[in-house]
Formats: sequence, C-alpha cells, structure tokens
Amino acid sequence: MQWDRDWIGVRASVWLTFAVAALSVATGIINISTTTATGPLAAYVPPMVRQTAGFTGVLTGFLTLAGAFMLRKRYRAGWYLTVAMLPITAVQGLLQASNYSYPLVALSLLTLPVVALNRRTFHHELDLTTTQLAALGALVAAQAYGTVGTFALRDGFQGVNSLIDAFYYTLVTGSTVGYGDIYAQTQQARLFAMSAIMLSVASFAVALGVVLTPMIEARFSAALGRMTEQQLDTLENHVLVLGYGDLTEPILEELEAQTTFVVITEDETVTRRLTNHDVHVLTADPSDEEPLKNAGIDRARAVIAATNNDANDALSILTARELNPEIHIAVGVTQRENVSKLKRAGADTVISPAAIGGHLLVEAAMGRGDSEREASDLLGEE
Repeated sequence: MQWDRDWIGVRASVWLTFAVAALSVATGIINISTTTATGPLAAYVPPMVRQTAGFTGVLTGFLTLAGAFMLRKRYRAGWYLTVAMLPITAVQGLLQASNYSYPLVALSLLTLPVVALNRRTFHHELDLTTTQLAALGALVAAQAYGTVGTFALRDGFQGVNSLIDAFYYTLVTGSTVGYGDIYAQTQQARLFAMSAIMLSVASFAVALGVVLTPMIEARFSAALGRMTEQQLDTLENHVLVLGYGDLTEPILEELEAQTTFVVITEDETVTRRLTNHDVHVLTADPSDEEPLKNAGIDRARAVIAATNNDANDALSILTARELNPEIHIAVGVTQRENVSKLKRAGADTVISPAAIGGHLLVEAAMGRGDSEREASDLLGEE
C-alpha cells in the first residue's frame, strides 16, 4: 500500500511538471511571435521585458522538462531543479502579460505544493562518475576561456562589444553552428579563435558522449531488465533477493526502508513491473554463478530466497554459499520437511511463513497470548 501511495504522488508530481514545461514552451513561443499584449498587466510591462520573458520562458520550459524526467526516476536533484523552476515559470507568465500566459501561472502555483509535499519520495541520488564531472568541468572551462579571451581581444573581433557578445561567439563556435556574424580580424584574434575552436568543440563532443552514453545505456538496460555496469559497480553492503514469488513482495517492502537490494529473477514480467518501481533487477537465473557475481555477492551483506519453490531456492543458495562462504543466507521454506535440507544446502536461517501463520491463527482462536497484536505489527497496522 505504501508503494501505491508513493507511486500516485510521484505520478501526480511528474505529470503536473510535464504540463508546466509544455505550457511554458508553448506560451513562450506564442508571446515571442505576438507583437501586441492583451492581458490585464500589459500596460505595466515594457515590450522588451515581455519578449525577453517569452524566449526565456521557452528555455525554462525545457529545464522544467528535464526536471520532470528526473522526477520520473525519483532523483533528488530533479526535485530541487523543479522546485527552483516552478516559481520562475510563474513569474515569467506574469511578465509575459498575455491572456495565454495566465494558465501557466496558475498551473505552476498548483504544481509547486504538490511537488514540495512529495519530497520524501524523490530520494535517489544523481551519482555522476569522475569522468562525467571532468567532462562537464572541461565544457564550463572551455566556455569561460573562450568568453573571457574573446572579450579581452574584442578589438580584434568584428561584432564583439560586450561579454554577452563574447559568450555568444564562444557558444556558436563550440556547437559548430558558426553563424559568421562575429569573426576575427587580426592575427592575434585568429590564433586565439583557433585555440578556442579546438577546446570548445572538443569539450562539447566529449561532454555529449560521456554524459549521454550512460543515459542511453541505462534506458536499454531498463528495457532489457538489466542493470548498468555503473550501477553494479557501486553496489556494496546490499542484499541479494534470489528469485521472486508470493513471499517476495512483502520482503521487498521491508527491505526498501532499510537497505539497498537487488532482485535476481528469470521472470521478465516481474522484471518490468519492478523496474517501473525503480527496483534494481537482474533478469537471470538466480542459481547461476555469473549473475550473482555481477550483482556483487562478494560485497553483499546477506542473501534472501523465498520463491515458494524449495528446490529452486536450494539451488540458488548452494551457488550463493559457494561464491561467498561467509555471507548470511535466509530462506523462506514452503514445506516444513525441507527445513533441514535447506540448512544443509547452506542456509543460515530457515523460516516457514506457513507454520508461523498457522501458529498465530491457532493462538488467536484459542485466546492465548497476544497473537492479534503481533500479526498487526507484522502487517504494519495500527
């Protein structure tokens, strides 16, 4: 139930943010192309401010769209970005002073508390690798180098009169657009322009490759039910859940609030459903060595197997025990007569949910003990 409530909150936040982003882009384009203002604030907002708010509204719309995609993955950074963008889109809607822009103001103000109230559900950290951080740093440094250098040598460039002109020249040069409206006129300016071209173009190319490639890989991995190498490499002190059955769902709910875990299952339907809930899943046979190695069994803190199939669980824990003799293995058994067999297979703890449930039911029926309270505690009821 907690997953369902959280998922509804996430979906409301994501779809409202998507709507704000789309409306921001649309109203920005409309107001850029409109020469007359018709809103009640039109008389108080200068035309230059309205046009500036229009094209910057398109930019903030795309930034808000990026925030929505990050919210969809429950990234905390996406929450911060969205909370920062929503007041800006509302203010831009007011400054555009058009009847088309006031729905943007209303929707932004409506979305802000919805996203803010669901803050706890966006808890995933946006982990950038050292290579990604270096690539982004190189991109920023190249832009700064080109902007400062162009402005310092502005007398040698045609059309550079301000820092904005210098930044514009560096940006269009690095992106290989090169409109040609600004160009070097002196030998010194040409030498600097060549260095700026090499640095900025190279940094653009590297940044795009380094930042976008993992994202594309992650999308393919999610679609195929696989984790990326980066995700697998960062796993440590986690729990491996081998297989999936009727008992696994409450186990995952308990684990979600306590530690990082990875589910290994062959069922592709289960993989897709768990992936949609941002659960780490490997689509593989949990009794094979390779997926357990990939999931970092040597760095894991525990293994859990509870699939309602004791034979499959026995094979899985045999493999797990062989790969990591020191790891703690807990198993849920279906048939009570298999308890000793599973312990011989390598399980440290074997629990029979059916036996425990039967004991609690009998105790409750006979009026002995406080089995009802114990059952309520296990179910999370008050």
